[in-house]
Amino acid sequence: MATTPSNLIDGKAFAARVREGVAADVAKLKARGVTPGLAVVIVGEDPASQVYVRNKVRQTAEVGMHSVHHELPAETSQKDLVAKVRELNADNSINGILVQLPLPKHIDEAAVIETIAPEKDVDGFHVVNTGLLATGGEGMVPCTPLGCLLMLKDRLGDLSGKKAVVVGRSNIVGKPMAQLLLDANCTVTIAHSRTKDLPAEVRAADIVVAAVGRPEMIKGDWIKEGAVVIDVGINRIDAPELGEGKTRLVGDVDFGGAAPHAGAITPVPGGVGPMTIACLLKNTVTAACRQNNIDPNTL
Repeated sequence: MATTPSNLIDGKAFAARVREGVAADVAKLKARGVTPGLAVVIVGEDPASQVYVRNKVRQTAEVGMHSVHHELPAETSQKDLVAKVRELNADNSINGILVQLPLPKHIDEAAVIETIAPEKDVDGFHVVNTGLLATGGEGMVPCTPLGCLLMLKDRLGDLSGKKAVVVGRSNIVGKPMAQLLLDANCTVTIAHSRTKDLPAEVRAADIVVAAVGRPEMIKGDWIKEGAVVIDVGINRIDAPELGEGKTRLVGDVDFGGAAPHAGAITPVPGGVGPMTIACLLKNTVTAACRQNNIDPNTL
C-alpha cells in the first residue's frame, strides 16, 4: 500500500476542525449565559512547558473561552501550589483546571492532581476520573487518548470488532487508551517492554496505538496491511544528515517503513500532538456543561 495523502492522518487539520466545533459550542453556551473558563497553572520555567502553555492559553482565547494563566516560580512550595488549586476549585468562573506537568522535583505531582476537583480535572488524571473511565462511568477523559479515539473513529467509523494493540501502559496514555478502545467494542491488547514477541502482537492488529516513548521502536514490517497506526510518541534524535549538532523529531513508529503498509497513519510531528490541546478545549466545554446541568450533546 503506497504512502499517499489519502492514508496520512493530518492532525493539524483535524484539530482545527475540532476547535471550530468547540468555538461554535462556546458561542451557544454564551448565549445561554455560560462562559466556559480554563485556568492553566505552570510552576517553573521549563522551556517545552512554557511553549505548550502559551499555545494552550492562546487557543483558549481564540475559541472564546475565559482564559486564566498562573505562572509560579520554580521554588513555589507544594503547600502554596495546593492552595492555588483550591482557590481555583472555589472559583465559579473556572470550569477547568490544568496544572502543567512535569512539576519541580520537590512537589508531589499526585498530591497536586488529587487536589483538583474531579469535575474540573480537564486533563482526566484524577483518580476519580480514571476510576469512572475504567468502570464505564461519566468522567473527564484524558486529552491525548480522546484525540486518538476521535481520529480513529473519523477514519474507520464503527470500531466494533477491530483488534487493537496499545504499545505502552502509562496512566496518561496507554491505560486510558485501552479503556476507550474497549468501550468502543474493540478487542484490546496492552503490550509493553516485557511482552513476548511484540512484533507478532502488532502484526495481528487492525489498530496500533504506539505510546511507549522509544524512537522508531515499531518497525514497518510489523504493520499489518491496511492497519491504522496512531503514533503518540515524540522523541528528539540526532540528525547528522541535517548538519553537525542537528536533531529531528520522530515517533515511536518507523514512519518510513510503516506508512507503505498502513491504511492510515499519523505523522510526527503534526499528528496526535495538535489534538491534545483541541481535546483539552473540548473537555472544558464538557465540564462547563455538566457544572451548569446542560447536556453537552444538546449544544
